[in-house]
Amino acid sequence: MAGKKPQRSGSSVFANFDQQQIQEFKEAFTIIDQDRDGFISDKDLKDMWASLGIVQDDKFCKEMMKASPGQINFTAFLTFMGEKLADTDPEDVLSNAFACFDIDGTGVIPVPVFTNALTQLGDRFSKEEIKQMYDVAPMKGDAVDWKRFIKLIKYGGDFEEES
Repeated sequence: MAGKKPQRSGSSVFANFDQQQIQEFKEAFTIIDQDRDGFISDKDLKDMWASLGIVQDDKFCKEMMKASPGQINFTAFLTFMGEKLADTDPEDVLSNAFACFDIDGTGVIPVPVFTNALTQLGDRFSKEEIKQMYDVAPMKGDAVDWKRFIKLIKYGGDFEEES
């Protein structure tokens, strides 16, 4: 058939994400790539942490870099993020787990209840891990909006509150 465009290979990491997700990952990559050389290095990680007001030592950043077999360009970053997102539980499993703590079915889990679950059940979170989680978790007042939090976990984006 004349005029038909060639099909993109399904093996491309870019085929796993929509354009908005790719753009969000590109923005994240650019923030991390502090020296703007197109690659993430341990120095970029250290500088990125510092820009967030967190001091990390060289050893910590070098350990983070060991997650990649080679240099981290945008394609490698996108592949890594895809693997991390795919490595989460299915959405229905997460929904069922969070719903256990949402006794009244309000779509939110009060901070004390959520914190107690994170420190007393399963893989227990440290105080620092809990702080980091609350820094990114979508909140409604003093409670975690767990349905939006699942979308953040599964798809890596910040989803607006649904009406």
